[in-house]
Amino acid sequence: MNKLTDYGIVLLTHLARQRAGPIHSARDLADASHLPAPTVNKLLKKLSQARLLTSQRGVNGGYTLAKDPAQISVAEVINALEGPIGMTECSSVAGLCSLEPTCPNRSGWRNISEAIRDTLQKLSLQDIAQPRAAAAGAALRERLSSARSKDLVAP
Repeated sequence: MNKLTDYGIVLLTHLARQRAGPIHSARDLADASHLPAPTVNKLLKKLSQARLLTSQRGVNGGYTLAKDPAQISVAEVINALEGPIGMTECSSVAGLCSLEPTCPNRSGWRNISEAIRDTLQKLSLQDIAQPRAAAAGAALRERLSSARSKDLVAP
């Protein structure tokens, strides 16, 4: 996943957290996400073209999610911003690699790519946007850190 896609997910999770709120302007989203306005504008255009966002023009215009955050998969976002998900060219689109007909790793990479795609398809924007998930992740990191510390101090 590239940096632009990561930024796109940042914007979408911000919108998911503010779901009941007003329409968000590109400038407001840039300020809230601490991303450069040209980057935000580029992402908003691509996400709107992919029908993940709806836009309203005019003085009071802006952007909202096109559907409920639980109905938007991370795979959809990545696909909208990067194209087909795959670890290698041949595992996402056939015919892009000259070694494809004879490659001994092709089926292995295809299996890995399918597993990743399936996982990302099951993960929704709501899953990422939920503050509880962040708190649970922080608690888990703390437990792991504590466990490592104990292992380092043990006789």
